[in-house]
Amino acid sequence: MDSLLLKLFIISLLILPLRAAQSSSNSSTVDFHVGVILDLNSTVGRIGESCISMALTDFYSVHKDFKTRLVLHFKDSNESVVDAAAAALDLLQHVRVDAVIGPQNSAQVNFVMNLGDRARVPIISFSATSPSLVPRAPFLVQTSQSDAYQVQAIASIIEAFKWNQVVVINEDTDYGNGIVPYLSNALNDVHARISYRSVIPKSASDDFISQELYKMMGMQTRVFVVHASQFLGTRLFLKLRELGMISAGYAWIVTSGLTELFHMMDSEIVESMQGFLGVKPLVPKSKELRSFSGRWIRTFGENSDLKVTETSIFGLWAYDTLWALAMAAESVGSIKPNLVKNKNSGNYANPFAVDSSDTGPKLREVLLETRFTGLAGEFKLVKGQLEQTSYQIVNFDGNHERQVATWRPYVENHTKGNLNKTNSNFSSKVKFRSIIWPGDLTVAPKGWQMPVSGKHLRVGVPLKPGFNEFLKLEFNPTTDAVQVRGYHKHVFESVMAALPYAIILEYVPYRFFNANGSAAGNYNDLVYQVSKQEQFDAAMGDITVTYERSINADFTMPYAEGGVSCIVPIAYEDANNEFTIFTLLSKQLWMTAAVFYLAGALAVWILGRRILSNAREPPGQHPGMICYFPCFPGQGLDANLLCLILVAWSSVACLLNSTLTASLSSTLVVQSLRPTVPDVNQLMEKGYHVGCQEGSFLFGFLKNLGFLESNIRNYSSIEACEANLTLGSENGSISAYCDVVPHIRLLLSKTCGKYMTIEPTYRTEGFAFAFPRGSPLVSDVSRAIVMLTENNAIQEIEKQWISNATCLVPDRSPGSPTTVTVKTFAVLFIFSGFVTLACLLVSELVDLHKKGVLLQKVSGFKANANSRIHAFRSALKRSNSKLVPILQKQEVALQVVTEDGACAIKSAAQQ
Repeated sequence: MDSLLLKLFIISLLILPLRAAQSSSNSSTVDFHVGVILDLNSTVGRIGESCISMALTDFYSVHKDFKTRLVLHFKDSNESVVDAAAAALDLLQHVRVDAVIGPQNSAQVNFVMNLGDRARVPIISFSATSPSLVPRAPFLVQTSQSDAYQVQAIASIIEAFKWNQVVVINEDTDYGNGIVPYLSNALNDVHARISYRSVIPKSASDDFISQELYKMMGMQTRVFVVHASQFLGTRLFLKLRELGMISAGYAWIVTSGLTELFHMMDSEIVESMQGFLGVKPLVPKSKELRSFSGRWIRTFGENSDLKVTETSIFGLWAYDTLWALAMAAESVGSIKPNLVKNKNSGNYANPFAVDSSDTGPKLREVLLETRFTGLAGEFKLVKGQLEQTSYQIVNFDGNHERQVATWRPYVENHTKGNLNKTNSNFSSKVKFRSIIWPGDLTVAPKGWQMPVSGKHLRVGVPLKPGFNEFLKLEFNPTTDAVQVRGYHKHVFESVMAALPYAIILEYVPYRFFNANGSAAGNYNDLVYQVSKQEQFDAAMGDITVTYERSINADFTMPYAEGGVSCIVPIAYEDANNEFTIFTLLSKQLWMTAAVFYLAGALAVWILGRRILSNAREPPGQHPGMICYFPCFPGQGLDANLLCLILVAWSSVACLLNSTLTASLSSTLVVQSLRPTVPDVNQLMEKGYHVGCQEGSFLFGFLKNLGFLESNIRNYSSIEACEANLTLGSENGSISAYCDVVPHIRLLLSKTCGKYMTIEPTYRTEGFAFAFPRGSPLVSDVSRAIVMLTENNAIQEIEKQWISNATCLVPDRSPGSPTTVTVKTFAVLFIFSGFVTLACLLVSELVDLHKKGVLLQKVSGFKANANSRIHAFRSALKRSNSKLVPILQKQEVALQVVTEDGACAIKSAAQQ
C-alpha cells in the first residue's frame, strides 16, 4: 500500500511539470478570430462549411508548432443580403474578427466588402465569382477564379464548331450580369456574336420562363449559353425538357457554377441536361486530393441528404482559403491584435459604425503574397483574385460527365490580370473527343435552323414587268402556284444547293403593282418586309445593296456586277471634211516631224558639199543639191555616212506615212458613232429628261446626283422606256435612260446599235440576297457565293441567261478620231537623231585629220623649192656670163612653180 502511494506520488510529480508546460504553451498561443458567412441551407454553403471545418483540423494537425490559431465563427446569411450584412456587422462590432470568409454570393459580397473596407478587415470569398467585384474594394480578396476567365473556354467551343451566333440566358443578379460583357468580347474574338440575350429574374415565375423560351424557339439561333444559379438553373432545365428544347438541333453550354453541381442534382434535372456541354476549372490530380476526397465524401454523405460522388471546386477553394488564411495569420506574428477606434464608432446613431483593425491590413498584405500548392492547384492571387488556370470541357452523358476537351489559357504577361484586354490568340485550337449532343446525336448541330413557325424558307420575289431574262414569275391558273425562272433564281438555287445542309425553298411573290396599275410597293418595301419576317424569311432578285436597305436587313456578298450607267441614242456623223487629215496626228507630232526633217536636210547639206565637185558653187544652188544628192550620194566615207543617215530617217518616214495612211483610211471610210448627249453632266445642265425603272433605288440616286425631280421619269416596263427614249426630250419624252449596269448591257444587246452609254459610270454595290438582321444564313450563303464565283459557276449561269445575245455594240463612244501623239514615235526620233549626230561627228573628225596631213605636205614642198632656188643661185655665181641669163630665167620659173604649187596644196588643205 505504501509502495502504491509512493508510485502515485512520483507520477504526480512527473505529470505536474508537463501540465504546467502545456498550460504555459497554451497561454502563449494567439487566437485570430475569423467570421464565416454562408448560406448554410444551400448546396454550396453546406459544402463550404464542411470543407472549412476539415481544413481547420487538417492544418493544425500538420502545423502543431504554430503560435497562432484560427477561431471560426459561423453565421447563416439565409440567402439574404440583409442577413449577410447583419452577420458581418455582428462579427465586426461584437466578435471583433480579424477576417471574414464569405459571404457566399456576389450580391452579398457587394455590400459586405464596404464594411470590410471601413473596418480594414479582409473579406475573403471563395464562391463569389462575379468579375465586377474586384478591384472595387481594396480589402476584398477572391480566392476563386473569376467568371471572366471561363468565357474564353466557352468561346473556344463556339469557334471549334464554327457557330457564329449565340443566345445568352443569364440570371438577373450581380452574378448573372457580370459575365456578359466579357463573354461578348470573347465571342467577338472568334468572329461570333450574341444574337439575343434573355435576362431572367431569380424569382421569375414558371410562366415567365416559358414565355422567354417560346420566344427563343421562334428564333433561328440554336446555340445557348446558360449562366445562372442552381435555384434558377434547375427550374430552367425542367422547362427546356417540357418544351422539347433539348432535342436534336440544339446546343447547350452551361457555365462552371452549374457544371460543378451536376453530380449533386436530382435525377430529373440530370435527365434534362443530357447532351449539354459544361466548363469548369481543371483540378490537377494529387495524392492529397484523393485522400481528402475520400474522407470528405464519407463525412459529408453521412451528414447530408445530398448524393455526392466527387468533391466540388467550391469545396476545394474553401479548403485552400482557410489554409492560406492560417499561413498568413502565422506570418503576421504572435501579437495580440489591436483595434483602433474609428471616428464613427462612437456614433450609435450609425448602425454601421465599426472599429478599424490594426491587424487587418497586415493580414491582407501577407495573404495576397501567400503561395502554396493546394488541393485545387497552385494558390496564387493576382490583383486580389485567384490566378487563371486551365478549364476542362465536359459532356453530360447519363449520370456522368465526360471530359471531351481541355482549354489552356494563352495570355501575354502585359495582359495577365486585366480582364478588359483580350488576346486574339487566346483560344488555341481545342481538339474535341466524341460528343453526345441533345437527341443522342453524334454530329454537331449547325447552330441554327428555321423557326418552328415555318418549315420552309419563304423567299420574297419581286413581281414586276420588264427584264424577264433576269427574273420572271408565272402563275398556274389551275393550281394558282407560282413558277419562278430566270437568272436570279438560277443563281439563288445554285448557291443554296452549295450549302452544307439542305433548305426547302418556298417562293412568295411580292407585287410592285396592283391590278389597276397603281404602285403597290418597291424594292425598299420588299427588304423591309424581310426584316419583319412576317411574310418572308429572305428576298432575291435584282436587289441592289444600298445603305438605306442595309439598315433593315443583312445582305450577302454581291453575286453580280454593280454600277449605274446611262444610255442615249446614237447619232451618225460623216467624218470626211477638209481638216480631217490634220486631226490624225497631234500638233506636237507635226511640229516634231518638221524640225527633224529640217535637221536631216542640214546634215545632208554638210556632208554633200564635201563630196561633190560643185560644192564651191554659189549658196543659191545648194538647195537643189540637197534635193538630188540623196539619189547620187557618190563614193567615200562621207557618202557612206550620208547613206546611214538616210536609212535611219527613211524608217521614221515610212512609219509616219503608214500611220497617217491607216488613220486617214479608217476615218474616211468608217462613219463616227457619236452620242446625242456627250455625258451625264450635260444632261443635268441642259435640263433633259431621264428615265429609270419604277420601284428601284434609281429615282433617289439620280436626284442625289443633281437631276431635278421633275426631270426624272419612272417607267414600269423596259418597252415603255425604250419607246420614250426614241422620241427624245424635244418631243416631251426622255433623252437618256439610267439603270444598273447588268440591265444596261442587256438592253444594248437587244436593241442592236440604237443606243450607247455615256460617261461616267457611277459605282454602286451589285445584286445580293437579303436576309433578316442577324440571320446565320448570311455568312454561309456569302461563302457559297464566293466559292461559285471562284469556280466560274456564276459566270456560266450569266452566259446562259444574259450574255447570249446575237448583236452587241460598243458601250463606249469612240468620240473624235484617234490622234497619234509624239509619244508613239519618241523612240524612233531619238534613234534617228542619234545616228545623224554620230555620222556628222565622225565626218568632222576625219576632215580635221585630212587637213593636218596636207599642211605638213605644203611645208615640205616649200623647203624643197627653196633649196633648189638656192642651188641655182650658187651655180649662177660660178658660171660664166653667157649662162647668167639662162639661169635667171630658170630661177624665176622655179619660183613661180613653187608659189603656185604651195598655193594649190594650201587651198586643198583648207578645203
